[in-house]
Amino acid sequence: MTAPCVLLSLVRPQGSSGPSGPSLRALHRLLSVRRVSSRRQMDHLQRTAAQSRHTALYPAQVCGLTNESDTVKRLRLAVHPEFSFKAGQWVDLFIPGLETVGGFSMCSSPGLLQREGIMELAVKYAKHPPAHWVHTQCTTGSKVALRVGGDFFFDPAPSDPTLDLLLVGGGVGINPLYSILLHAADRLKLNQANISSAHICYSAKKSQDLLFKSSIVEKCEEFPNFSCDFHVTQQSSEVEPRLQPFTSRGRITADHLQAHVHPQSTLCYLCGPPPMTEALSSTLRELGLPKDRILFEKWW
Repeated sequence: MTAPCVLLSLVRPQGSSGPSGPSLRALHRLLSVRRVSSRRQMDHLQRTAAQSRHTALYPAQVCGLTNESDTVKRLRLAVHPEFSFKAGQWVDLFIPGLETVGGFSMCSSPGLLQREGIMELAVKYAKHPPAHWVHTQCTTGSKVALRVGGDFFFDPAPSDPTLDLLLVGGGVGINPLYSILLHAADRLKLNQANISSAHICYSAKKSQDLLFKSSIVEKCEEFPNFSCDFHVTQQSSEVEPRLQPFTSRGRITADHLQAHVHPQSTLCYLCGPPPMTEALSSTLRELGLPKDRILFEKWW
């Protein structure tokens, strides 16, 4: 479902000059968010406590809700004009009436935010209250609040050295990597980044679970220096014809990565289930990629 996306006013009491301070407390009252100590309810905040996060909390309204796959819903959110994020970051998601704070990575680019005032999240079904709410109660028009966080992001400057971008993901770990891929495409269109190549290596159980697959293929067709490899680990049926040239059966291995690892120029972003992240991080180091050129996100 989609609906017109409208800009929302930041809750700001009279006399407040910014989005933090009193306005933050007002938003908490609006959303009935209470402090709790249960690990079950606060796991996202606990897991990310050591990471950077903005102090400002912004309102947002759901203006689109679609099925990205059988288990993943994609939310389109209209956000406040002062809201901003970097490709690869996540948000604390505050939902009216829920004590549990959600944590979800953006799957859209900062460019979409700048052009349309819109950001997107892709949320996999789970019994965890925020994810469950997205799948069972969220509708177009639902109001939430957002706070940006995360030290895993891609924000190149035009003066930065030329790089080869390698994005390696598994499952819903594709979300921040897809945001990074879209951001790289936006920056290249504007001649604002020195990107020699971008390769995305993405693994899921089945081809139906490969999120954003059509858009990824389209980006690789649009940009000659973009490429992609899809990997399916539990596929029993034939892969759809459109994806066959890009798809392999089995896990991502060193052989799949080797051609895309250039120790002096490759910058790798890695996001997937923690065992996968740890294994492939070791594989990349064995292939000669320096540790400081392997960036990973595995809090979720």
